[in-house]
Amino acid sequence: QVQLVESGGGTVQAGGSLRLSCDSSGLTFSTYTMGWFRQAPGKKREFVAAISARGAAIYYGDFVQGRFTISRDNAENTVSLQMNSLKPEDTALYYCASGRAPWNMASYDRIEGYGSWGQGTQVTVSS
Repeated sequence: QVQLVESGGGTVQAGGSLRLSCDSSGLTFSTYTMGWFRQAPGKKREFVAAISARGAAIYYGDFVQGRFTISRDNAENTVSLQMNSLKPEDTALYYCASGRAPWNMASYDRIEGYGSWGQGTQVTVSS
């Protein structure tokens, strides 16, 4: 059974940084695209970033604008999201997700492209 466990969330002031991590088990991690999504209260879940199985392809949501960096360590079965220059509008519950197999590259930014999800880690950015 796939398990994804996020960590690293917290409360920071605007302009600050956080690094989220997602530990995975129950899947051959190095063969899966991994993604980060977020959901703010009252809003739909939103694509943040995705990284292909070997890290060759990386995608970001339009709002990222160079502030976030996704990375993965296939030896450690982890995917990370470094978030810099945080804004109050980045406040949300951040989810880690593993892509469906076989992977459909066209679905990298869609919820339905991912088959397993973590419980989320809360990020709060104060102004």
